[in-house]
Amino acid sequence: MARVTVEDCIDKIENRFDLVLLAAHRARLISSGQQILVDRDRDKNPVVALREIAETALSPEDLSEDFIHSLQRHVEVDEPETEAAPALTPVGGDFEGDQQFDRMTEEDLLRGLEGLVPPAEVEEDGE
Repeated sequence: MARVTVEDCIDKIENRFDLVLLAAHRARLISSGQQILVDRDRDKNPVVALREIAETALSPEDLSEDFIHSLQRHVEVDEPETEAAPALTPVGGDFEGDQQFDRMTEEDLLRGLEGLVPPAEVEEDGE
């Protein structure tokens, strides 16, 4: 193919805007070092990209997917939903039923807090 024109490519990618976007993306890929799929013939990267599209050396769908993937910054992954957690209390509000909870008085709590050492004192003792 001596000269590539838009008419050569428009039957592969019908929308001219999409054609320009995909050809520019392919030209950037070629510039970054990807293997070209047609003979270069002293053509620049955008012309080589258009020739690849015109000769169907690569699939327009694959090129489009690669273009979309290159634009994505955050890819959401569908994770399976976790099962709903069982209720901790009975629906009727009966807290004294068959569930047993540890109860602590206020005095027990204050005695426990007095026995704690502040974090600053622990660091000084460790040095």
